[in-house]
Amino acid sequence: MYKIVKKEFLTPIICLMDVEAPRLAAAAQPGQFLIVRAREQGERIPLTICDYDKEKGIVTIVTQIVGASSRLICHLEEGDCFTDLVGPLGIPSEFVEWKDEVFAGKKFLFVAGGLGTAPVYPQVKYLHSKGAKVDVIIGARNRDLLIFEKEMGEVCDNLYICTDDGSKGVKGFVTDMIDKIMAEGNTYDHAVAIGPMVMMKFTTLTMKKYNVPLTVSLNTIMVDGTGMCGACRVTVAGKTRFACVEGPEFDAYQVDFDEAMRRQLLYREFEIEADHKCKLGLHE
Repeated sequence: MYKIVKKEFLTPIICLMDVEAPRLAAAAQPGQFLIVRAREQGERIPLTICDYDKEKGIVTIVTQIVGASSRLICHLEEGDCFTDLVGPLGIPSEFVEWKDEVFAGKKFLFVAGGLGTAPVYPQVKYLHSKGAKVDVIIGARNRDLLIFEKEMGEVCDNLYICTDDGSKGVKGFVTDMIDKIMAEGNTYDHAVAIGPMVMMKFTTLTMKKYNVPLTVSLNTIMVDGTGMCGACRVTVAGKTRFACVEGPEFDAYQVDFDEAMRRQLLYREFEIEADHKCKLGLHE
């Protein structure tokens, strides 16, 4: 059993939890994910590792309430335990394999959309610790859905905030911010985008204009996290790949985003029905 030692709602629908998992924390690296089950008969849920403390044996996860299983996770309290927690899974970010001297003089741009800010954080934190220069764009629909502003600001060189409605930062989409900072003469060796699939698609189209290598994380398409269910199949460079076992990170310019977005809609009706039953069960 894996005890929840800290629980905090970052927004009304986004919950952060620190969980005791010493072996997982000792092996975790940026870009990887884990699988949790809230209860014995619960669904297996893949969640990107948001942070980890190897000395304390703690891993941090961030969950947004979007359906039945995420609602059950966020319903747990400090002192409660997850029935299962497995990981780390997935292939770590490519730069984890670099030698320390490679980071000197490198400049990265990270584009985080909504909940995607959580998995961006450990990557930026890692690069900062290696001496690389990192700029970060965080975008959300409104100020109430922005997370990790303070934490991100402490580990990046420049933090840009934008909201669709203009309630905080610059009004507009992350793609508008990309155009703005590139027009100011910024250049980057590599960029990473993590967030909703549609955001990553249009970020890819925008970054392509500037000829900057771009990586995206397809964690949002994963279901069981082992490759057995086949739900995370995606076409990359004309070949079928499995996001959970061959990713979750891929070359953005090779991903068929339209296919990936269609796949995400396949289970929508079932998710709505399951969430309705979950709400009833939690309030009985």
